[in-house]
Amino acid sequence: MTVTGVPTEGQALDAYSQVVTAVAEALLPSVASLRVMSPVDGTGGRRPRGSGSAVVLSPDGLLVTSAHVVEGGHGGRATFADGRELDFDLVGTDRLTDMAALRVQGGDLTAAELGDADDLRVGQLVVAVGNPLGFGGSVSAGVVSALGRSLSTTDGTHARVVDNVIQTDAALHPGNSGGALADSRGRVVGINTAVVGPGIGQGLGLAVPLDRTTQAVLAALVRDGRVRRAYLGLAGGGRPLPPRAAEALGRTSGVEVTSVIAGGPAAAAGLTPEAIIVAVDGEAVHGMGDLQRLMSAERIGRPVAVTVVGNDGTTVTHTVTPTELPTP
Repeated sequence: MTVTGVPTEGQALDAYSQVVTAVAEALLPSVASLRVMSPVDGTGGRRPRGSGSAVVLSPDGLLVTSAHVVEGGHGGRATFADGRELDFDLVGTDRLTDMAALRVQGGDLTAAELGDADDLRVGQLVVAVGNPLGFGGSVSAGVVSALGRSLSTTDGTHARVVDNVIQTDAALHPGNSGGALADSRGRVVGINTAVVGPGIGQGLGLAVPLDRTTQAVLAALVRDGRVRRAYLGLAGGGRPLPPRAAEALGRTSGVEVTSVIAGGPAAAAGLTPEAIIVAVDGEAVHGMGDLQRLMSAERIGRPVAVTVVGNDGTTVTHTVTPTELPTP
């Protein structure tokens, strides 16, 4: 017995298979298997240090991977679906978003089409392409099981939260890191970064989203080899606005300051814990992702208007001059 207008199980499975197959065919040429090498040792030799995956961004040899895949390495080899093995060099790495840019010595590569993670919806079909456990060109599929997750990262000195991380139940394993997470049209919407669970292949997978924030990070890595960030000298977290403040501002959330670094820019400007940041230079701040995005290089060393709100809905604007976030 079937319900009119609802596909049978066989029809649904066939449609699902067709989507996954089409995405795999489109993406497999654009995903490389990486063999990361150690720096030259005292004997003049190099040893394998690790492995992972990478996604081709441009036909002339620009690739993106996870920063932790290449951490501590010194170049290596990238293997492609057509059998080519090309040497790669590290262009730049940003451990605070777990992203790195690579350049291979070769051309005529198949670049992946990039999408926008902001367009994803919970329950949407996604396909992961990578090289888990050294098995090149592996494909798995699942759904977006949650959006808006947070991933804690560190560069050894400073901690940062990567917001809007994609959570998926597509099977991921060690070696998938740096590979593609794509939507049903084959557009790459995330870079697989972590496997969450008690054992290999169990639990949930996470992917750093490809959105305007992370694409700006990639552009900075290609241009400068690093990412410069403005530094306020405070810690905080997203929180709902008090009812009167929410009504007065017409929004529901901001960033509560939980601590202020002594001697830092925020402290010098008079910001204190429990203040709720709702705007920077007139741009709305709904959560930490907004605040981190707005702490871009062009705000280093120039006065910035930081608007905070009280429980009664009144706003106060502080003028803060961010310094540059030091790198380790």
